[in-house]
Amino acid sequence: MKQTSKMRGFESLPIDMNSVSIILVNWNGKEDTLACLASLGKFKVKSPPAGEADAKFKVIVVDNGSSDDSVAAIKKSFPEVDVIETGRNLGFSGGNNVGIRRALEHGTDLVWLLNNDTVVDENALSALLEAFTQPDVGVVGSKIYFAPGREYHKERYEKKDSGQVLWYAGGIIDWNNMYASHRGVDEVDKGQYDKIEETPFVTGCSMMVKKQVFEKIGLLDEKFFAYLEDLDFCLRAKQMGYKLLYVPQSIIWHNNAGSSGVGSQLHQYYMTRNRLLVGMRYARLRTKFALIREALRMGMMGPSIRRKGVVDAMIGRWGKA
Repeated sequence: MKQTSKMRGFESLPIDMNSVSIILVNWNGKEDTLACLASLGKFKVKSPPAGEADAKFKVIVVDNGSSDDSVAAIKKSFPEVDVIETGRNLGFSGGNNVGIRRALEHGTDLVWLLNNDTVVDENALSALLEAFTQPDVGVVGSKIYFAPGREYHKERYEKKDSGQVLWYAGGIIDWNNMYASHRGVDEVDKGQYDKIEETPFVTGCSMMVKKQVFEKIGLLDEKFFAYLEDLDFCLRAKQMGYKLLYVPQSIIWHNNAGSSGVGSQLHQYYMTRNRLLVGMRYARLRTKFALIREALRMGMMGPSIRRKGVVDAMIGRWGKA
């Protein structure tokens, strides 16, 4: 099976960055995944100087035990894609780790974790690559819009705003309350976040990582299963001295839907449980005590799904719910 496609655009990068692996995790998301793969074939990148080899990229789809005929459809439409069938749902972290291991085994220099329910702009890849010319950069991420019609508050926007409503324009961490959020979310993009800059975390929806980062800090923590594993990974990378960059010239659109989407029972459970895990690892002592008090209150009086999240965190029940 052919597993690489040629792309140009690495001419300004360090010599060891000569390949990229793009990893998508699919779980019963056939149509989204096919649309994402189609968009990957439309990249625009620069030509390398004479005498330099073309850069190469490989696409890896990790299928987490889908029952919607995803694997057959992907193989038929994109035979060059490396499809790995796990046979069961390993979650975001576990599924991506399967793909990351495959990529590193094949000698990749950069790994791009990309949600399967996204569509990428033609310059999304080249913009991320260029960001690695800055020293000590280990992780970079895109500017992300809601896909048209997928906004949280559709009634707020005019028709001309469709496809221009921000989902992520850098990260924000409230260390006093241990909340991580997306800068710019729900805002119409008017150029207010068009500067490449350091960010506290890069969302796993579009996260490109240098191989040396994985070698130093390991892969995604599978305790999380889903939600906040990207935050944990970025905090570990920062602890090792790597810079995290928000790169607004790299643009993607996110469908932001699904059975575990914002507000669902699964979302509430994982966010409650995993927030406690992140907080106890990284927050200041004062905040840790506040989190414990909040958890005790929620464990007694909160909604049942959140109570379950608190209890599971307290007894160390991680992974898939």
